[in-house]
Amino acid sequence: MTAPAAASSSAPPQSTDGPQLFGHPRGLATLFFTEMWERFTYYGMRAILVLFMVAAIADGGLGLDDKTANAVYGLYISATYLLSLFGGWIADRLIGQQRSVFAGGILIMLGNACLAMGDVSLFFIGLIVIVLGVGLLKPNISAIVAQLYPEGGSRRDAGFSIFYMGINLGAFIGSLLVPIVADALGWSAGFALPAIGMLLGLVQFQATKRYLGGAGVSPPGKPASWLPVIVFVVIVAVLTLFAITGQLQLDPVAISRGANWVLVALAAAYFAYLLLLAGLDHAERSRVWAMIALFIACAMFWAGFEQAGASFNLFADRHTDRAVFEWDMPAGVLQAVNPLLIIIFAPVFAALWINLGRRNLDPSSPAKFGLGLILMGIGFLVMFAAAGYVVQGEKVLPTWLILTYLLHTFGELCLSPVGLSSMTKLAPARFVGQVMGVWFLATAVGNNLAGQFAGEIDPDNLSAMPGEFLDLFWWGAIAGGVMLLLTPFIKRLMVGVK
Repeated sequence: MTAPAAASSSAPPQSTDGPQLFGHPRGLATLFFTEMWERFTYYGMRAILVLFMVAAIADGGLGLDDKTANAVYGLYISATYLLSLFGGWIADRLIGQQRSVFAGGILIMLGNACLAMGDVSLFFIGLIVIVLGVGLLKPNISAIVAQLYPEGGSRRDAGFSIFYMGINLGAFIGSLLVPIVADALGWSAGFALPAIGMLLGLVQFQATKRYLGGAGVSPPGKPASWLPVIVFVVIVAVLTLFAITGQLQLDPVAISRGANWVLVALAAAYFAYLLLLAGLDHAERSRVWAMIALFIACAMFWAGFEQAGASFNLFADRHTDRAVFEWDMPAGVLQAVNPLLIIIFAPVFAALWINLGRRNLDPSSPAKFGLGLILMGIGFLVMFAAAGYVVQGEKVLPTWLILTYLLHTFGELCLSPVGLSSMTKLAPARFVGQVMGVWFLATAVGNNLAGQFAGEIDPDNLSAMPGEFLDLFWWGAIAGGVMLLLTPFIKRLMVGVK
């Protein structure tokens, strides 16, 4: 750690002011470990969520059918992204990012504790509480990272790269350990471990948040009323109470289908506003059309990619030979493959884009989207082949799933970081924050669709499984091919944005 640098009172704050660690603000370590434990919690619980819901009641599970369980899964992961919009507003207008991160962590810990109690009603309450917590924590911790580097530039980019390594490290450890604990000690212990992980993250955050200084302490926006928050919480609480007392019958499958239309309508209304009512000039409106193309591609990608925690998890549990020497590997452990591959290959892809850029060969953003969708589709072609052996009554090796995850990871690295960067560049300067919210909305649409797609795979009709995976291959391949064909047109719509 270096000594704080002296700064002129007239100079703007720099990220080199204050305590430093390995050339970065000491507060980055606080946020790194907070996010690492939050992602440990999120992905660890995700690795066993569907498996618990479909497990027989006699085995401690909920005994839900695949269609219902996958619909709940899709709604859950979709809602975590959708509530990030509300969580960002609460931080910006009411309590600031630091308090939002801590409050979100408390809710995440309590939600996972509810899951560990083993009661059906508490289970669904726990999911709702976790969604609220992730919505508060997830967008705001990234906002604090940015505030640690007020000068921007390459040091901020490097800081975010370190921060995102914490995301994948937590996802890897959580996806590895939680299924092992659940298998050895039972479902309750499996859900308790994420709660403990979030507790460790909260303790660490409180003990070291002094290194964050003033970053994220005060709400940056104009103060607002608490009334919208109170109304929202009351509505959620009343609906939850009616549901657990049986006065309101909820069909997760029907809700999931209805949510599709609501989410798409929200996105369509916002893009219509930008095009017709926001007072944009011709170039800005042109870029909005490019944003719409990327939005659709993003939603289609995540609809396929998020089979990882749904249909792929069930495939690992039911149709994969998981014997490793004398150890029967829990199915959820395979969920650790993707974050491990991200850690390994993210620097490789970053170097690849840089080297191609030096030769003026770096593909444009829509071309990378097209490539990402095609790679996702090819992953399902691998699963189509694996399902062919399952139909013959065989169990397949984990290598089929690992190869699929490798292809999907390559697709993710082509699309996800590129999309985030592209949307910030395409958005009109005065609408960047709102457009980032719309980007979360695209992910929510895709995640909700993922649950529905997974629910179509009928465990009682194995002969149909290869065809269902083949449909998802065409979903990705055709979408990716269309994006590649439209790339020259979309590039013209981007009006100078690379």
